[in-house]
Amino acid sequence: MNATKPDASDTPAAAQTGPKKGIPIGLVAGVVALVAVLLLPLPASLPTAGQRMLAILAFAVVVWLTEAVSYEASAIIITSLMAFLLGLSPTVQDPTKLYGTSNAITMALSGFSNSALALVTGALFISAAMTITGLDRRIALVTLSLIGTTTRRILVGAIAVTIVLSLVVPSATARSACVVPIMIGVISAFGVERRSNIAAGIMIVVAEATSIWNVGIQTAAAQNLLTVGFMDKMHGARVSWLDWLIAGAPWAIVMSAALVFIVLKMLPPETDAIAGGKEAVESALRELGPMTGPQKRLLAVSLGLLVFWATEGKLHPFDTTSVTYVGLVLLLLPRFGVMDWKTLQNRIPWGTVIVFGVGISLGTALLTTQAGQWLGDLVAHRTGLDAASPFAVFAILSAFLIVIHLGFASATALTSAMLPILISVLLSMQGNFDKLGFTMLLGYVVSFGFVLPINAPQNMVCLATDTFTAKQFSRVGIVLTVVGYLLLLLFGATWWRWLGWL
Repeated sequence: MNATKPDASDTPAAAQTGPKKGIPIGLVAGVVALVAVLLLPLPASLPTAGQRMLAILAFAVVVWLTEAVSYEASAIIITSLMAFLLGLSPTVQDPTKLYGTSNAITMALSGFSNSALALVTGALFISAAMTITGLDRRIALVTLSLIGTTTRRILVGAIAVTIVLSLVVPSATARSACVVPIMIGVISAFGVERRSNIAAGIMIVVAEATSIWNVGIQTAAAQNLLTVGFMDKMHGARVSWLDWLIAGAPWAIVMSAALVFIVLKMLPPETDAIAGGKEAVESALRELGPMTGPQKRLLAVSLGLLVFWATEGKLHPFDTTSVTYVGLVLLLLPRFGVMDWKTLQNRIPWGTVIVFGVGISLGTALLTTQAGQWLGDLVAHRTGLDAASPFAVFAILSAFLIVIHLGFASATALTSAMLPILISVLLSMQGNFDKLGFTMLLGYVVSFGFVLPINAPQNMVCLATDTFTAKQFSRVGIVLTVVGYLLLLLFGATWWRWLGWL
């Protein structure tokens, strides 16, 4: 759950009496980057529209890195820039004609007709249904009650809750927002200090495990669905939900074990045996009472969706997005459904939908104007990646994504900005390797938000509990990142190669 600050319209008195703020330096830097790219000499192999899209990309990256404005505001700015800069550009097909603002704004909004955006929206609806019915809390409490109350088991329980919720709650922020209050209750039942190693370890595990299982499950995070959208656009194919799980879940399982080990070593608990935790969880379950009708129906629909997602292309021909919307129809039906539109619309973060749609549009326009292909060829040839082995390219590009993620507070923004370019690099490479599978593996690395609290919304949700410091989080996160990168290389050389993805 992202904290939002009231803007001037929310507090008119404060706006009138408070000091006026200047233009954010990051916004100025973004405009400078935009103009600088526009003024560069135009390469012969790059269309004018392509250069202007690269200028817009430069602006977007700077604004996203500096968080000069909100992501929603930046999305609207990017849409406007595309409408006018592309509208006044010669078309790629016929340089004697201009795109015109009408065609350009259509390109800028093309992401809103993408099936990946529809799937993200559907996922947000399901997450809202979980919250409305309280099924997410019940699932978390039942899972914890089955694990035990030693310190190690509580850490394992927090990961188990994350895994189970990752299957049925397609939103990392929603999952962490559900788990955090429950784990705070467990910590309170233990009678330990908020700043104890036990409390810090539990909350850090919740945040880091959420990022880890974003890798293992395709529908667990928006950036995964954006990756699938780019697969459809650039490869004309995509990886199924089950294939993604078979490839990613083993890595996530090993990483989960490593997370527990690292936390226990770096934040040794004050005691190994804690009394009262199991009773607290059971008491919370009793307070929930028996499972309600809406919860039973939502659980049935969620399990049905899991079955259809996992058997796509094997037992039936229906794609993930279409199946998800059938589930939403059932959840919104009179009598059988679990929510109505009036309740639902207030629980959906519509800003996320806007940012996601513009992100797809940005990536698509980079390809339509040949900017992505030009930059991909440039990177591949100038760096020698086109002559390197697929494994070496994977090692280099993974390290690049991990490092650059340190500057991004949104994996969705990182995916929008970088993945089309990296896919273009793959497409320009020679050699016999699965470029679709390679794209999936790069999509895994986008979820490496382990180091800084600001790198992922779930990190910030957990940091707000005041159970750990940013320094503690980063110390654990740096070690976890190194381990995760080494595991990427190990799996790239073994499991993923055996599966034929690399």
